[in-house]
Amino acid sequence: MVLSDIMDIMDRGNHSSVTEFIILGLYIGQQHKLIFFFIFFIIYLITIVGNLFILTLIINDSRLHSPMYFFLANLSIVDLHCVSVTVPKMLDNFLSDRKSISFFGCMLQMYCFQFFIVVECYILAAMAYDRYVAICYPLNYTLIMNRRVRFQLIAGCWLMGFLNSVTEAVCVSTLDFCGPNVIDHIFCDIPPLYKLSCSSIFAHEIVFMVVVFISGIIPFLLVVASYACIVSAILKIRTSTGRRKTFSTCASHLMVVTLYYGSGTYCYVNPYSMYAMSQEVKVIAVLYSVINPMLNPIIYSMRNKEVKGAFKTLFLRKRF
Repeated sequence: MVLSDIMDIMDRGNHSSVTEFIILGLYIGQQHKLIFFFIFFIIYLITIVGNLFILTLIINDSRLHSPMYFFLANLSIVDLHCVSVTVPKMLDNFLSDRKSISFFGCMLQMYCFQFFIVVECYILAAMAYDRYVAICYPLNYTLIMNRRVRFQLIAGCWLMGFLNSVTEAVCVSTLDFCGPNVIDHIFCDIPPLYKLSCSSIFAHEIVFMVVVFISGIIPFLLVVASYACIVSAILKIRTSTGRRKTFSTCASHLMVVTLYYGSGTYCYVNPYSMYAMSQEVKVIAVLYSVINPMLNPIIYSMRNKEVKGAFKTLFLRKRF
């Protein structure tokens, strides 16, 4: 119902002559398209299998029924959806001479992508807060991060994603697209759509920057504040072994945050990259929207004894 209402608003507010868009995608030669198709197809499969693997472990192993893994399960759900919004159309474009997408399909892709990336921003902030409580208040951790608080935090993450995507969908619905209709990007996103509009976009750019601040900068600042407190607490530990052991509990999350916000900042905060869609910008966008969802389950499994233990338990259970 919500999505249909948004599309009704877009239909009433938009007076565009454009009925479809052409997505240029990556600058690759005709002879390399099949190679890129298989590369992205394998990445997509690894992402789906990896995140489903994490979800299966968390659901089936009681040792992983803690706040950190509750947030990780939601992160895997978001990554599954985020990569499914962009990659299937990219795969289709690798095999097609006419890389077209309908106006409705483009708006839907933009809406869904914005929804999931903002949810992920806030989930990463919630995970940073969880690590902050675990390290700075270990004795009160279970009391502070109780079931009610966990569900309130995750509900807030999904709500912020919804509010962001609705705001952007309504803003784009007021734009007119008179042509050209060629999107110089790897998928339908807000900056390239603004670039194609024949309407004045000054007010829309202001709204977009406010949304970027609320949905991207604020959760990033929450992550920075959490890790500032974590580092302060770690430095107070007298033994190097204790410091190393404590830091290892949040090393995976810190790596994911660095990759996600590093590539996201380049795509949405850098004024040049927002509108000048060079090959470099597109590669960073691939990292942000395709590679990161694949790496997340790998990073969280790589040095995590609890995940490895849960995998061994599940494997032995299936074997015997």
